Amino acid sequence: MKARYFHRVAQLTPTRLWINNPTREQADWAIAEGAVGCTSNPSYSQKMLDHPTEGPYALALLDEAVGETANAHQAAIRFQQKLVKPIAAKFEPQLAQAGGPSGYVSIQGDPIDEEDPEQLIEESLANRRVAPNIACKIPATTVGLKAMEALIAQDVPINATEIFAVSQLIALCETYERVARQSGRAPVLFMSHIAGIYDDFLQKYAADNQIDIAPDVLFQAGLAAARKVYAVMEARGYRCHFVSGGSRGLHHFTELVGGRMYITINWEGTADKLLAQDPPVVERLFNPVPQRVIDELLEKLPDFRRGYLDDGLSPAEFESFGPVQLFRSSFIKSWKKVLAVADERRRVLA
Repeated sequence: MKARYFHRVAQLTPTRLWINNPTREQADWAIAEGAVGCTSNPSYSQKMLDHPTEGPYALALLDEAVGETANAHQAAIRFQQKLVKPIAAKFEPQLAQAGGPSGYVSIQGDPIDEEDPEQLIEESLANRRVAPNIACKIPATTVGLKAMEALIAQDVPINATEIFAVSQLIALCETYERVARQSGRAPVLFMSHIAGIYDDFLQKYAADNQIDIAPDVLFQAGLAAARKVYAVMEARGYRCHFVSGGSRGLHHFTELVGGRMYITINWEGTADKLLAQDPPVVERLFNPVPQRVIDELLEKLPDFRRGYLDDGLSPAEFESFGPVQLFRSSFIKSWKKVLAVADERRRVLA
């Protein structure tokens, strides 16, 4: 019998499936299809509250969190931990398996209060206590990098996220190597490049500014950036594991197959469609992007240039980079909705 799509990907290439923001049932399905990890982001809690079948379960967990905490901020953090804990338990058996860092589940917490490295450290250490296979997901900004320095020295597994630019990868990995040398600790480091959100940002910029650029060229931008980040990571021998996130289409999986990487996708709308379509497994990551495509993107899209060039951004610019702000704004919107529901539940339960 022919193996299913994701199993064939794992058999024929070093590419592996991660699942993004899953329900408990979707986590089971993903593991059955070969998923070796899972990531959640600050939108996860709101998505579970709004989910047609998972909503009542999520609301019951929120009520527990409200009863165990003093305010909505604390309740939202506790609620997220309660949601992720059973998902982490499903992946934990993979933690001891050989062949790479399997079984990790990422938690990225409060996106509103990310300006204080001490708070990022405190929240990450609390999330780390949820399960042995938790990787603490932290933005690759100057504040996030400062927090990561302390966490690396404490041997905390990290998933560095909100990475769009080559310069962010370099700053992250140089920080990791420096702290690892100084501390003697070298925890697992995942590096999450967000190709799909990059595409969203650049496509909106092109439309808003009436940029004369062929749709076929614009379509390649996020993946061209991902290929460049991957090439730099490999060429420099950085000790991080590439995670591709922010998928906005099936191509954000199929075009990266072949890389030594993890691709995190939603079950509904991406993983299920790939299973249904069952495309052939073809290694496409290493297909070169034509130089004329790169040249047009560099010429017409300033934020593609800033992300693509090795020195396109200074560390001080990481947080204000447009794609980072776009990604974070969606998280803040979702987190605020959960805060409002937590306040409402506190009044109801009082």
